[in-house]
Amino acid sequence: MGAQWSQRARTLLPLPESGGRGKQAGDREGDDESLDGLDRQEDIAQFPYVEFTGRDSITCPTCQGTGRIPSGQVNELVALIPYTDRRLQPRRTKLYVVLSVVLCLLASSLVAFFLFPRSVLVVDNGIQAVTVRFDRNNSKVLMNMTSTLNFSNPNFFTVLVDSVNCQVLYMKTVIGTRQLDNVIHIQPLSQREMNFTVNMEIGGSLSYVYAFCTMASIKVHNIVVLMQTTVKTSYMVRTAQNSLEAYRYIDCGSNSTVHRPPVPWVL
Repeated sequence: MGAQWSQRARTLLPLPESGGRGKQAGDREGDDESLDGLDRQEDIAQFPYVEFTGRDSITCPTCQGTGRIPSGQVNELVALIPYTDRRLQPRRTKLYVVLSVVLCLLASSLVAFFLFPRSVLVVDNGIQAVTVRFDRNNSKVLMNMTSTLNFSNPNFFTVLVDSVNCQVLYMKTVIGTRQLDNVIHIQPLSQREMNFTVNMEIGGSLSYVYAFCTMASIKVHNIVVLMQTTVKTSYMVRTAQNSLEAYRYIDCGSNSTVHRPPVPWVL
């Protein structure tokens, strides 16, 4: 038994040496692994950034695949905001749009109301005065007839009466005319009267009128004349024309005057 134990001891003696060697080998392997880890970190630090894009993604155009933004371009780059961001959905958008449309319609309506041209109303207010004279040598009746026109301006701007043309006829014969140019200005939303005088002469083929007007046995020597008056007005970029016709009774035997309130213009 003693021999066997010694043999076993001999075989077992080398075991500690082999264990030390294993430990040293393990330490060497751990050192190698730590060195490899450091080398790997250095390699990873030097390894460039790479974006791995899938089917539903694209490479960042700003980073150009590097994952870094140059410091010199910080103030030049534009941030991408998602479409669903609340900052892209301002509140009360519909209210602002409706208010803008209503204000535009209101402004256009006011401009159209104030600048829309309206027709100037011209009214013949009749005869104010008639002066009668006789040319006994030529058997003529000479009369000066003063008539009145009333203008009404419904516009919000001034109207110019460019011309007034009046023609007087007796039995389809022209016995007097009058032409006036650049007559008056009519202020906005106002009325104005204008008087004008037409010189008339009745003789020649109508010499019988002289006999009728000078007949002493008749107290009232009324004759009927036709007045045709044309008035041209201009305002803004528009020109309008008014035509008036009226039959007037005139006493050709004496002067006659219709008492009317004074008017500011007598032409």
